[in-house]
Amino acid sequence: MKPAAFEYERAHTVDEALVLLSQSADARLLAGGQTLGPMLNLRLVQPQLLVDITRIKALVRSEINANTVTLGACVSHAAIEDLRVPDATHGYLARVASGIAYRAVRNRGTIGGSLANADPTADWLSCFTALEAQILISGPNGQRTSSIDEFVTGAMETTLEAGEMIDGVRFPTLSKGARCGYAKISRKPGEFADAIAAIVHDSDNGRCRIVVGTTNGVPRQLAIGPLALSASAPLPQMLNSGAVREQLASHMPATDVYDLNIQCAVIERALANAHQVAS
Repeated sequence: MKPAAFEYERAHTVDEALVLLSQSADARLLAGGQTLGPMLNLRLVQPQLLVDITRIKALVRSEINANTVTLGACVSHAAIEDLRVPDATHGYLARVASGIAYRAVRNRGTIGGSLANADPTADWLSCFTALEAQILISGPNGQRTSSIDEFVTGAMETTLEAGEMIDGVRFPTLSKGARCGYAKISRKPGEFADAIAAIVHDSDNGRCRIVVGTTNGVPRQLAIGPLALSASAPLPQMLNSGAVREQLASHMPATDVYDLNIQCAVIERALANAHQVAS
């Protein structure tokens, strides 16, 4: 199938994009197009207007200071994989990016598009949740910031209002001693994940998060206390497997043994990945 007819406009600034969005009640933003393109072809969406934001320089920015890293919404997965943007995560973001779909998708796909889509099986959603990221949003009423925990409200659901767009993502820099691990289980490389786990442990800054994705909703953060984890102590080689299993089961509406097993396995792999990279 082919898309239904639509108007096309290319914005050159964020303000211009917001003006164009305000001109149609049924306008869509076009960044990487890796999700929107297939939806257009299948006519699952039939917007009156497509606003192309790929040429907005402010949306491909990358900034780093002593406390935070900021990436523009149109920074591609490939740019992160190839380390063409500053890396204050000791290669963590690059490792995550390298496992997203296929290279052709990574060349075009963007972090802002992925976060706006809020697919539970998407890599960046779990990754940035573990990093305690802030989502930078521009809209008709100015700019606002939302924690990623509040931004994503469910599967494919966010707090983006009509006429708003993601401007970028900001997250804390990590200390030299930070440990980050990421793992996912897929039927085959490049396919949607059946299980995702992300671990960020930065004892120098008192941060520790274990996040599980592919939950049919928002990414789940595991309570670290029952797992014998501490944000101020070294990252252990193993977790309390019984406590991990109990927490995961409590998040599942109906316990599925297979899903539970692969979620437990992917957490173990993420922990091993954190120690492997650190060594």
